[in-house]
Amino acid sequence: MTKRMFIMIGGVLLLIAVLAFGKYLQIKKLIASSPKPGAQTVTAIKAEESQWQPQLTSVGTLVPVRGVDVTTEIAGLVRQVHFKSGDEVKAGQVLFEMNADSDIAQLRALQAAADLSASVLKRDKLQFAAQAISQAQLDNDDADLKSRKALVAQQQAVVDKKTIRAPFAGKLGITAVNPGQYLNPGDKLVTLQTIDTVYVDFFVPQKQLAGLSIGQKLNLTADAYPGLAFPGKVTSISPKIDAATRNVQVEATVPNGKRQLLPGMFANVSLDQGEQKKYLTLPQTAITYNPYGSTVFVLAPPPADAKDPLKDDKGNAHLVAQQVFVTTGPTRGDQVAILTGLKAGQTVVTSGQLKLKNGTPAVIDNKVQPANSPNPTPQEH
Repeated sequence: MTKRMFIMIGGVLLLIAVLAFGKYLQIKKLIASSPKPGAQTVTAIKAEESQWQPQLTSVGTLVPVRGVDVTTEIAGLVRQVHFKSGDEVKAGQVLFEMNADSDIAQLRALQAAADLSASVLKRDKLQFAAQAISQAQLDNDDADLKSRKALVAQQQAVVDKKTIRAPFAGKLGITAVNPGQYLNPGDKLVTLQTIDTVYVDFFVPQKQLAGLSIGQKLNLTADAYPGLAFPGKVTSISPKIDAATRNVQVEATVPNGKRQLLPGMFANVSLDQGEQKKYLTLPQTAITYNPYGSTVFVLAPPPADAKDPLKDDKGNAHLVAQQVFVTTGPTRGDQVAILTGLKAGQTVVTSGQLKLKNGTPAVIDNKVQPANSPNPTPQEH
């Protein structure tokens, strides 16, 4: 009975083994007959070293060397406007004349009273020499003359204020003031700017303070003039750090002979720092940033022991993608510096990474390349 049971169990196990082997052969045949995935099309570039000038960048605001909104100190009626909007003026040039008839009449009356006091004093001095009047009378006459001269000077100042002059040489803006218009103290009449040279004010993080110095050269660019750089130099560094932002304010002077830069514009500022350095560079599109680190895909021939590598029409094996970790450094325009993880000459994928994984065959098609300029400029199409 026991022997027969063992024979039955052995037969069942043999049957199971035969069935399993047959299924294995069937699956193997299906796998062999299934189509292999094709190579993925990507763009790529060879990693190369290039010279980089370390730079500090910031966004600043342009301000005039001298700029003011011309106003009036006293109220009055405008009699005459002596300029046209946009004119160049010299220091002291008359801009506006206000009605000052009553003020001038009062000035003449005060001047006449002062002249009379001067005559009285002169006559009393002769009488004092003849001992006809006292010293007290002579002192009163002298004090009266000084008082009347002060009133004349005060009234003359009022008359002078009715003539508004340019406080310095520069270019006038657009005015909306017309003859016959009544002005109140503090009303804005016209802007006056000196813009042959302009200042650019910008802020720099406190950790960059050691790289700043008076006389340091910089380049300034403005969106109004793409591709055009304006040279300047640092002329002032604030002695105080902003407690809210931990930034330091820096002011630079920029020549503006063609008057292309206008006060109020914002500008991009870049300062050269230190000596040039060599960096391995890639387009920023080549980098995949992940929480666990930055990676790139490197293309290389398949290993010698690879089984049945995918080949092109000429019989050459396709390049294979391999993901590697890299350490990125400073950026410059569309480029990023690679500090570790790559060597010069390696072929790196610049677009199409989402289709890749380790071991994926790839075809390079660089008809359309991602941006890779160290100094990109805005383009409108």
